[in-house]
Amino acid sequence: MNTKQRLVEGVLAVIRDQGITAVSARSVAAAAGANQALIFYHFGTVEELIAQACVQTTEARVATYRDRFASVTSLSGLLDLGREIHETERADGNLAVLAQALAGAQSGGRLAEATREALGKWTAEVESTLVRVLAGSPLTEFADPAGLARATSAGFLGLTLFETVDREGGEQALGALAQLAALADVLENLGPMATKAVRAKLRSAAKNRAT
Repeated sequence: MNTKQRLVEGVLAVIRDQGITAVSARSVAAAAGANQALIFYHFGTVEELIAQACVQTTEARVATYRDRFASVTSLSGLLDLGREIHETERADGNLAVLAQALAGAQSGGRLAEATREALGKWTAEVESTLVRVLAGSPLTEFADPAGLARATSAGFLGLTLFETVDREGGEQALGALAQLAALADVLENLGPMATKAVRAKLRSAAKNRAT
């Protein structure tokens, strides 16, 4: 591992173990076993190091699931994959890194830009899966895949924080999502007449909300 990558791994270790507020040139250098000056040589600032580490580790993790996303054929299947990813990434500390980066990005700047880019990598996979899965569904003309993808990503990231204080509540939230996914799958498998009736009802509901 070269020095630059050691520094990336070092800052990730500090964030996972101590939180983003503990990140400093000194703490990262100690975790990486490198000289502090090398942080500024390779990255310019500590914030840039955090930003690059966040994007780099997210891209690596998303890549490991890309084929799995491509094989999903239903909303329930997408939720099942989401739960698996959530459990694995939480156990490995990767969701904690993203959540910490999000917390540190509230003041804007380079970290906000990098966190948005990192979240976008997950969201892009979810959105492309939703577009494919919802094709032909009665929900297609009413569902916004881009909005749903962002809501899904935000929800799973929020669960990472929620579960630290209420694990049972987090499981309850996932159970509610499973019920909605099952309902959507049922709608997808309705016959032509029933599908037509559901579409008409959804259009009426949408029209009533608009007025």
